[in-house]
Amino acid sequence: MAGTLFVVATPLGNLGDLSPRAAQTLKSVAVVAAEDTRHSRPLLTHVGSSAELLSFHAHSGAGDLRRLLDRLSGGQDVALITDAGTPLVSDPGVHLVAAARARGIPVVSIPGPSAVVAALAVAGLPADRYLFLGFLPRKGGDRKRLLAAAGESPWTVVLFESPLRVDTLLADLADVCGPGRRAAVARELTKIFEETRTGTLAELAGYYADAPARGEVTVVVEGTGKEAPARSDAPPVDAETRARALLAEGLSRRDAADRLAEETGITRKIAYRLVNEL
Repeated sequence: MAGTLFVVATPLGNLGDLSPRAAQTLKSVAVVAAEDTRHSRPLLTHVGSSAELLSFHAHSGAGDLRRLLDRLSGGQDVALITDAGTPLVSDPGVHLVAAARARGIPVVSIPGPSAVVAALAVAGLPADRYLFLGFLPRKGGDRKRLLAAAGESPWTVVLFESPLRVDTLLADLADVCGPGRRAAVARELTKIFEETRTGTLAELAGYYADAPARGEVTVVVEGTGKEAPARSDAPPVDAETRARALLAEGLSRRDAADRLAEETGITRKIAYRLVNEL
């Protein structure tokens, strides 16, 4: 019989958050597949696990994946963990889980801590529905597309970011969402220096530009509260007339484009292009 792949959530920082079931699982399996073995070794020592610790991360090759699958096919139980929180949430473990399922290997979740849920719980923003975007690309079209999705989302948006780039992310979000949109920056969740700072995107961008963040960071942004209008690839016939009227009111080109996109349902990209061509 094949072994079982256990997907085990581990603490964000406070070891007290490790569930008894998770601890027992880590003690009982033959192998633990970890994102960073040096980071995870103290956790296994803490629970008294003698499992073999193998590396499995974003840069692991086909050989590493095959090695774990062979262990599972041979009847050994394997626990998949990430550095902190729940595997597969902005984590490469999805390749192992998908491959195990394709082979008919049982996959069992051992739920527990998640930075997404922990940040939503303390942000003070609606959490009945939310959009999780993980880590955004540093630049390029994909970053612009995801930023636009954050700006137009009717629901609260959750993102991860490196502490070195938090101020840049907040400034970019202020551009697409508007500087007055509410947000929260949750830092070092469950750890000694845990901090959650709330305010507008403009306020938070200014704060972290002057006081760079440290540690693991989760950003939570207020949604629009309304369903995004249907988007069109081409402006409606009267869009140019409305754009001229907005500029005549004294609005800047950026503000006029934002208003035009909101009122007509065209994309911000199309609106900016139209306004700049006038």
